[in-house]
Amino acid sequence: MSVLVVTGTSTDVGKTVATAALAANAVAAGLRVAVCKPAQTGVADDGPGDLQEIRRLVGDSVRLVELARYPDPLAPDTAARRSGRRLLELDEVVDAVRALDAGYDLTLVEGAGGLLVRLGVGGFTLADVAATLVAPAVVVVAAGLGTLNHTALTVAALHSAGVACRGVIIGSWPAAPTLAERCNLDDLPAVAGVPVLGRIPAGSGALDAARFAVRVSEWLGSPLRTKRLAGDASVVL
Repeated sequence: MSVLVVTGTSTDVGKTVATAALAANAVAAGLRVAVCKPAQTGVADDGPGDLQEIRRLVGDSVRLVELARYPDPLAPDTAARRSGRRLLELDEVVDAVRALDAGYDLTLVEGAGGLLVRLGVGGFTLADVAATLVAPAVVVVAAGLGTLNHTALTVAALHSAGVACRGVIIGSWPAAPTLAERCNLDDLPAVAGVPVLGRIPAGSGALDAARFAVRVSEWLGSPLRTKRLAGDASVVL
């Protein structure tokens, strides 16, 4: 069993599509996959959230678990206080992920916003969740100017928390990259100290599930690679 945490340098960098791609890659390898989204914000109770987007892109074979939902598009702890709803607790999130891990080959945990966004009681973050689970992380990053600094800071924060970072995924790679974007692709490994694991083309979230599944290996490599990222040394890439 394996757990892999998916975080980002900020909001709107493509975490959900990258999580869907990792899930689809693992499903293609014949793995049983679960995705946990501890907190969803900015969505009405009856509205479609990030997990529904993952369902649309990957299909019904993936187990999806959301622990809390808040209507305001804010950090989860702030959104919880404004709505009068309960805040998540670290142990609650960890226990839910461990329960999924006991029944699935791979459990992906998608954060909200960036790594150090406060998720609930005591201001715990996704870094705290990963550290408690002793789970590695991948970081979804932007392609353009500013991404070198944001990525280096996020990877450094993971390392400071004792969390292994497997690498970064560029969440929205443009069809016609600028000079800055092309240079960032070369510079990211040196600046962040971790590999670039893949590039997801801009607009990939608009694909249907069939085309998404076909394209995923082009973006992330071998279907077995996702499980290897989560720490299963038995998988040879």
